[in-house]
Amino acid sequence: MASLLPLLFFFFFASPSLVNAKSNSTITSINRDLYHSSADLLEQIKALVHRHPDKLTAETIKTGNKGYKAEITVVTYCRSRKETDDRSKFRILLSFGQHGRELITTELAFRILSVLSEEQFLPDVDAASLNNTLDKLIIKVVPMENLNGRKLVEEGDLCERRNGRGVDLNRNWSVDWGKKEKDYDPYEENPGTGPFSEPEAQIMRKLALTFDPHIWVNVHSGMEALFMPYDHRNTTPDGVLSERMRSLLSKLNNVHCHKHCMIGSGGGSVGYLAHGTATDFMYDIVKVPMAFTFEIYGDTAASSKDCFKMFNPVDLTTFNRVLNDWSSAFFTIFKLGPLQLDGNHSKAMASGVDKFVSIDEYLDGYLMERRNRYGKKMEVLDVGMQEIRTYFRLFLLSSVLLLFMFCSRIAKGKSSRPIVSALSI
Repeated sequence: MASLLPLLFFFFFASPSLVNAKSNSTITSINRDLYHSSADLLEQIKALVHRHPDKLTAETIKTGNKGYKAEITVVTYCRSRKETDDRSKFRILLSFGQHGRELITTELAFRILSVLSEEQFLPDVDAASLNNTLDKLIIKVVPMENLNGRKLVEEGDLCERRNGRGVDLNRNWSVDWGKKEKDYDPYEENPGTGPFSEPEAQIMRKLALTFDPHIWVNVHSGMEALFMPYDHRNTTPDGVLSERMRSLLSKLNNVHCHKHCMIGSGGGSVGYLAHGTATDFMYDIVKVPMAFTFEIYGDTAASSKDCFKMFNPVDLTTFNRVLNDWSSAFFTIFKLGPLQLDGNHSKAMASGVDKFVSIDEYLDGYLMERRNRYGKKMEVLDVGMQEIRTYFRLFLLSSVLLLFMFCSRIAKGKSSRPIVSALSI
């Protein structure tokens, strides 16, 4: 019996640790040798901007509601800072890191900015030709849209894609918001309490509406794909713009994606419909002529629980290949995008009429702008935002009713006057 005690002790106390070690061995941790921390990456980007003030500027936009705060850094590339508001230039808006677990996307943002600043170079690209292309562009880069979610990943929640309060930022936009498919996963796809309930989405909406880009690209990982609208339908749009989008994606697939990227609508290609996405909003509401979602990497052999490996390269060779291939792809977009759209013509064609912006969108954007300017003194507006909307709607309704009553009185007055025959004159 005494001889069994060591075995019993080992079974009850040692074996659980061995089981955990075995299960944890399949979970890949963040490779700190390859990937920057969120804080370090943003500091590196700000230092890059500081070294190249002739090409790059940066601003950090902060906002929040209901005790939740968010901030987004936006880097603007323009070869002459005096022309950053020049509406004649071709405008491109790029967003990375919308989902916290997709670290490789933020590294790609840093690589693209490094090439734009000429601290790094693309192979087999003529510098003079590239500069001639870039002279005509204004490029805004959001290197890390979901900073709060990224911090959760860095703290150990490697599968987290949502923001700091559990909302999927790519389900929080207004186009077809809140619809739930049969395979809806509340953990993965929580759309929030309403369209643009999240400060990060509010900042991005305001940025898109004011910048009014010709091209939008939302960069993700998890697979290799080049998606165009729509995410909430299994079809692509009709017309010339759709054909031009598909043509550009085909060229990118052939040259940079080694012909194995999936091409088509997000909803029709990925196997499920997504509602309330940024790209559908950009195309339908902002009227961006070319709106894309790129998926730049995915390890299909990785376990669904091994999220870091599933969404991010884990070895140096693959890491460099992904960054080299996709940074080259973006510079192909910078070159071919304006040619595909014939300059600014297709932007006007896509808009057709002035963009309709709802009362809610206008007020949210106005209040966010005031809050960014005046800081904490404006936090009280978060509490009264719904009341302001309500009073504004009541004002509009009362104005319409008064106008209706006024017109009715005039009509009644005219009908009560005696009719004078022309013969009495």
